[in-house]
Amino acid sequence: MNKRVIIHDLGTIKYKQAVEYQEKLFLETLEVKSSNKKNNDNVVTKNHLIFCEHPHVYTIGKSGEVSNLLARSDLLKQIGAEFFKTNRGGDITYHGPGQIVVYPIIDLDNFYTDINKYLRQLEEAVIQTLKCCGVNAMRSIGETGVWIDAGTTRARKICALGVKTSRWVTMHGLAFNVSADLSYFNHIVPCGIPDKDVTSLDLELDEQVNIDEVKKILKEKLLETFEMKIETQ
Repeated sequence: MNKRVIIHDLGTIKYKQAVEYQEKLFLETLEVKSSNKKNNDNVVTKNHLIFCEHPHVYTIGKSGEVSNLLARSDLLKQIGAEFFKTNRGGDITYHGPGQIVVYPIIDLDNFYTDINKYLRQLEEAVIQTLKCCGVNAMRSIGETGVWIDAGTTRARKICALGVKTSRWVTMHGLAFNVSADLSYFNHIVPCGIPDKDVTSLDLELDEQVNIDEVKKILKEKLLETFEMKIETQ
């Protein structure tokens, strides 16, 4: 059981390139697991946490409704946004500057084989990060992600989740609005939920936020929540 993790900080990277980066690590991990099973080996699989930001892009999960993208191709071009269909779970969401995106490529056999627990722990790391920043966040019953004022008429999402797993290896992850331009959410039905707003950390605090400082806290909380230790490459 390996709870060491390699941290990758890709900075700002196009969505397609980030997916290719994920897939390489994802397939490498699956290959190790297949080889172990075939040859009765016991080679330790590696775990990875990829941090990045994306230029403006909309992505939709395999069970999402394309109708939740409200912008036509000409408007997407006008606002400088791309659109991709993905193999993750969840519906449509937006990624852009000022948003911390985390893609864990981890072998849950190293931790626990429970997808629900995995999602709840991703949420918990973000909730604890927000607590350190002075914001009270929570889960919303029946809805993934991290919310402010969940269960009220003022409920608003600050972090979206969407993952894929194969043989307990994870891909895709979370998108945490720190200082994102929320006007881009006006062109979609975020996560397919028509009656809920989105928010960001700087909006909640009513002040500019240093995204690098928030990223540092989030890294610490992910390591703490999953009981991981950093491994140098």
